[in-house]
Amino acid sequence: MIEDLKHKFKNYKPYINGYKNMKRASVLIPIVKKNDTHYILFQVRSKNLKNQPNEISFPGGKIEINESPLDAVIRETCEELGTNVKNVNIISELDLLITPGNMIIHPFVGYINNIDSLNINKDEVDHIFLVPVSYLLEHNPCLYNNKVKIIPNDNFPYDIIPNKKDYKFATSNYRVLFYKYENYVIWGITAKILENFLEFLEI
Repeated sequence: MIEDLKHKFKNYKPYINGYKNMKRASVLIPIVKKNDTHYILFQVRSKNLKNQPNEISFPGGKIEINESPLDAVIRETCEELGTNVKNVNIISELDLLITPGNMIIHPFVGYINNIDSLNINKDEVDHIFLVPVSYLLEHNPCLYNNKVKIIPNDNFPYDIIPNKKDYKFATSNYRVLFYKYENYVIWGITAKILENFLEFLEI
């Protein structure tokens, strides 16, 4: 058995327990340079989309079967911003984010060489806007704390666990951030990914 285990785990790379039952996506924090100032590009999702219309987001989307997170983020960025692979340069992957909605998100940071050549896919993106990186570093987001808790189904088998219906399920804190810039509010998952990136710049 031991030799068999050694063989099975020889090239194993740990990931997320239960990931096969979770949705997976990749997103890009795109940095652009304009007039000697560095900006982060955000997009406003089309109002005609079924999921999260009019929300502010980073380019990105679902990781397809047999597709790596890196391949997915490049593909989705090119599709949404209307550009090509040569115009998208990946610098690094950032910390994974697991959401209460059972999704694993692979964030990346990179830069766009030429934003003037973008041909935005209007089926997915209403418009894009730029926020100076310096502004985001100088203005802290508003923070709201929420609780996440387990609500068992009506048929939950309390009879086979300790303390039966008196069992105390753990609750956790879920931080929700809001960055404000002009008439835009960057919040939710996008804000959490943004915060993670900005923390690297502050080190």
